[in-house]
Amino acid sequence: MKNIDNRYKNKRWEHKRTAILKRDGYRCQECKRYGKNMSATTVHHINPVEDHPQLMYADDNLISLCGSCHDQMNGYVNIILTLLGMQWVVRVEENWR
Repeated sequence: MKNIDNRYKNKRWEHKRTAILKRDGYRCQECKRYGKNMSATTVHHINPVEDHPQLMYADDNLISLCGSCHDQMNGYVNIILTLLGMQWVVRVEENWR
């Protein structure tokens, strides 16, 4: 398995991350669903890059999240999507149809 951190240490990712945070108004998109106004600190891949490397830089596969929501999307140890993370996958796939 590739070292995941290396994927995020390049100018292309930094530009994409900044663009997604700006697109989302620097606000957590999960908190926003519940009327909360939390700052986003992380850009999350809805469909994991490990399973879908072609979606690494796809705008519609990326959302801005606060740290707490990002932790709720991924299993902390094994990087497997949680139920909440899978709900976002379903939402995105519905928009792709």
